[in-house]
Amino acid sequence: MEKGLLEKTGKPLNHWVSIVKKENFEKHGQIISFLKSEHGFTHGFANFVAHKSRESDAASIDDQELITNQYKGKEYLKPILDKILKIVQEFGDDVQVAPKKASVSLRRKRQFALVQPSTKTRVDLGLKLNDAELTERLEKSGPFGTMCTNRVRLSETSDVDDELVRWMKTAYEQAG
Repeated sequence: MEKGLLEKTGKPLNHWVSIVKKENFEKHGQIISFLKSEHGFTHGFANFVAHKSRESDAASIDDQELITNQYKGKEYLKPILDKILKIVQEFGDDVQVAPKKASVSLRRKRQFALVQPSTKTRVDLGLKLNDAELTERLEKSGPFGTMCTNRVRLSETSDVDDELVRWMKTAYEQAG
């Protein structure tokens, strides 16, 4: 986005952030309206600059803080994430762990898994598997849509068993 912004406007991100900060807007939507009406921004670029100027995008927040915030009120579910991360790191040194606001993306050349505390009692593991046979545990992607092909519901660390590790390993291998 930052490179595209420079190409489209001829000005770097820090230029636009300083313009927005001078206006002292209180709300995200005010920034978007201002950039669209006064500077001809598309919605995508206006939203990008608004988030950067308010430091409200995931990239402006420390990875550990993102994860801590995901598990607020659900701290007892975090060991599930910890166990998954420990396992996938053993798959290879090319595993990228990318925390977002609501989930943790696991990538190789492309995303192969997504870990999300979906409720106060459950973590959903989304997997990107080619032609996986559905089982009682391995469901269609559900809330993940096209980001993942399958989902596994996890309520405790013991749910991260050999069967789940095989599915994660397959997704990892198919992503490379």
